Amino acid sequence: MDSDPRLLVVAADDALIGPLCEGLDQLGWPTMTARTLNAAELVLSDLSVDAAVVDARGLDGQDAVARLRAAAAPRYLPILMVGSSQAEGRDVDLMMSSPPHPAQAALRLEQLTRAGIAEEEFRLRQATFAAHGVTLNAPDLGETPLQILTAGAADRRFLAMANALAAAGAEVVAAPTPYTAFDYLHERAFDAAVLWGGQDQAPALSIASGMKRNTRLYHIPLILYLRGTAEVELADLFRRGFADVAAAETPEDETAERVLALARNHRRRQAIRRALDSVRGSDLMDSATGLFTRDLFASHLARVAEGARSRNRALSVCVLRVSESEPVVQSRGGGWLDRAMPQIGAMVSRLVRVEDTAARLGPELFALILPATGAVAARLAAERISAVIACTAFDAGKDRSPFVVEFDVGVAEMQQGETPAAVLERASADLPRP
Repeated sequence: MDSDPRLLVVAADDALIGPLCEGLDQLGWPTMTARTLNAAELVLSDLSVDAAVVDARGLDGQDAVARLRAAAAPRYLPILMVGSSQAEGRDVDLMMSSPPHPAQAALRLEQLTRAGIAEEEFRLRQATFAAHGVTLNAPDLGETPLQILTAGAADRRFLAMANALAAAGAEVVAAPTPYTAFDYLHERAFDAAVLWGGQDQAPALSIASGMKRNTRLYHIPLILYLRGTAEVELADLFRRGFADVAAAETPEDETAERVLALARNHRRRQAIRRALDSVRGSDLMDSATGLFTRDLFASHLARVAEGARSRNRALSVCVLRVSESEPVVQSRGGGWLDRAMPQIGAMVSRLVRVEDTAARLGPELFALILPATGAVAARLAAERISAVIACTAFDAGKDRSPFVVEFDVGVAEMQQGETPAAVLERASADLPRP
């Protein structure tokens, strides 16, 4: 099965977004270019394109978005429009006045694509539970305004961006220091956080690092707003977990709209997660961890595999087995590892993406279904989960040091004509020998 994402570029020439397309090609987003909307519609009718990048110059933004979406239907097409103002193409997923860094564009396109996949997964999950007599209710987005945390010193541009967020209806909470930022983060739920990269970016990087080590804060989108034009390594910032980086010359209103787009996406995904979590207490789920049982996992894997084939998308399965370390072996004696399993299961459920399915296949064996994910990305996701859990110390009893849990990881990507049971078996066989 072809697991490479495909990106449609709609541009009359390469002057504005040609370099962006070259960078996206190098980052694993192969591009196809259509010089007119008519040509783009033909491409969309023939190929399963994951997303589109549109040069807005000379186009009617609203008309372009409507035509591209109609041509791609029934599959949802995320659209990034470059060279447009906020007044144009209001139905577009993301607008930027100038071409972003390729790493930034790749990250945002991935986020937009995953949001669509999460919606598909929710419908598949509804069907799986319905087949077992359980109703999965629609996501509840709530009625409160979007909650945005802004962390950093009071600067004119930073305050202007915060005012633009408030004017758009968001509720903005300002934290002047990393300490107050974490106080707020632990007290209430936020849909996004904007960190100020002033003369010293260390406070922002400290907040980002702390949030990515916390399972509850891990998925909150982080935006770094730069103060000046000093040299920064954008690719490194995205590796650190930032969802977006706004350069100093970016208009405050545009930065605010990018923040709101991330916040809306996060709230929707969290609502889907809550809806999915609402059945954790069901008899269908593992009683200790609230994860899928072996039988329910097998049933859902078959349904997701069928969906992946129909959409020509990748599908990977990961198996995570508790590693045989000396502290783990000792913790089994007093039942301390068993006592830790509910917490470990809860951490796994929070660390997977909304569209991923986590199951407990055995006392110390977990499995993940990762839709639209190739083997390399699946291994990285599983290893990140293992690394975060390994940062937690579990109680080993009186007068004994706490122990940590690490995982052995096995991964398999579904191949053409392969059965769901076979891909799970290959993932298990990929585990290191004990």
